[in-house]
Amino acid sequence: MNLKTELSLEILSKLGLAYWLEVITDHPWCVYYFGPFGTIQEAELSQFGYLQDILEESAHLMSVTIKQVCPQNLTLFEDSLD
Repeated sequence: MNLKTELSLEILSKLGLAYWLEVITDHPWCVYYFGPFGTIQEAELSQFGYLQDILEESAHLMSVTIKQVCPQNLTLFEDSLD
């Protein structure tokens, strides 16, 4: 990825306009954010690799959603909510 693309994604992300892949798992309960992506299509094309990695860790998928958000944390664990 070139510097111009990285800067564009950083700006979109800070404005809440970038797309992120939100993956929620159970056992263990976690919320993962992967991104940022400039388009929904980029997020869709990238999701397979991320999901494969999570499933290899024996996590159970609850939901996979593409959202325009600005996550404060890229991974939330059940213990981190205390």
